[in-house]
Amino acid sequence: MDNLTSRNEEKDLEQAREMGRKDEHNMQHERDLATEKGVKQGLEKGRARDNRKGGIGTGMKIILCLIVMAIIGIVIAFLTLSVSVTDVSPGSSLPYTTKYGVSFPEGQTLTIGNTHINVLSYQNELISDIDGDRQKLMIGSDRVISERRAVITTLRAITLMDTNFKINLNYRGDRDNRAFFDMSVQTSQQVPDMLIKQLIPPEMDARPI
Repeated sequence: MDNLTSRNEEKDLEQAREMGRKDEHNMQHERDLATEKGVKQGLEKGRARDNRKGGIGTGMKIILCLIVMAIIGIVIAFLTLSVSVTDVSPGSSLPYTTKYGVSFPEGQTLTIGNTHINVLSYQNELISDIDGDRQKLMIGSDRVISERRAVITTLRAITLMDTNFKINLNYRGDRDNRAFFDMSVQTSQQVPDMLIKQLIPPEMDARPI
């Protein structure tokens, strides 16, 4: 009887151990599944971050390329600017006026459009020579460059400016071998300052007033 009871107890114990092993196996399987799921989620999040970073990088590259292309286009357009000035019959309406303070180095011939100008001070007077026509100027006197037509193109084909213009120079005095003028540029069309300055040589150091 005791032997039978002992065998039954051992059988029950073995069954309990077997159930414990099954439970442990199931728990380990669940842990493995959870770990695998976590790894997959981590990889998916990593790929999503990489995709977002890649998208931003691509967008920035496109923007930078567009900016560089725009800068190159502007530089090419500026380097290929061409100015053509011709004589016209006066009388056009010139409603737009832009004013500059300018100075001429004495004894040096400068060209505005197709007009050649040379000035030389003598005592309290200034001798101005415009295309061979000499006049003496006192402080406050005016000298007029007659009406012309200016056409500015770029890339040899694109017209940026086509306007008639006339220039008035008001003598303000001389200093350090330079003659100073207030210069008014009258045009038949409204023209940006940067295009008007294409007519003015840099030696005149034109400054808007």
